[in-house]
Amino acid sequence: MSGSRKRPALGVVAYFAIAFTLATYFTFAAVQGDYGLFRRIQVEAEAGTLIQERDALQAQLDEMQNKTRRLSDDYLDLDLLDEQARSVLGMIRSDEIVIR
Repeated sequence: MSGSRKRPALGVVAYFAIAFTLATYFTFAAVQGDYGLFRRIQVEAEAGTLIQERDALQAQLDEMQNKTRRLSDDYLDLDLLDEQARSVLGMIRSDEIVIR
């Protein structure tokens, strides 16, 4: 009788197969899952784009607020008023030349 076995026990094979399967699953989920690395990179890129869009909209808002203040009753900018009236009405002064 020899005391050594040629094949590993079935329980050991099943244990390592289950451990390998779980390790593979969790590794895949950590990289490609809903909260994985690829999703995090995508969210950070979207955040950067949204921050740039927010800054551009804030600049537009500041410009509109400035023009609104300059056309208000408390502070009237005559040059801006003249520019807006010409733009809306399509009028020019007699000393101006129009180039089309």
